[in-house]
Amino acid sequence: QVQVVESGGGSVQSGGSLRLSCTASIYTRASYAMAWFRQAPGKEREGVAAIDSDTMTNYADSVKGRFTISQGDAKNTLYLQMNDLKLEDTAMYYCAAQPYYGLGDPPPLMHDKYNYWGQGTQVTVSS
Repeated sequence: QVQVVESGGGSVQSGGSLRLSCTASIYTRASYAMAWFRQAPGKEREGVAAIDSDTMTNYADSVKGRFTISQGDAKNTLYLQMNDLKLEDTAMYYCAAQPYYGLGDPPPLMHDKYNYWGQGTQVTVSS
């Protein structure tokens, strides 16, 4: 069983930055994908950014140029650096993991492709 734990959410003013962290035991697998999703009240869960064990990344258009997904040096921690935050970035953010063999394709941003999820961490952006 893969355990996923997020941390680092909080409140920030528009234009500010936050960094989310996630640890997951998926790193013991040879091939995997990890991703950040978010869900605002009344909206569907949407993929924000994903990375696979070959360090290929994939971003939602709404966050390109502002968010960066990365792995720690020890590859047991996933990060999401969020810069220039906007009001519409306010949501519960979830980390997800899945064994994955991309064969050259970017890691997926569809939530039904991931079976292992954390409990979520709240990000609130205010004006």
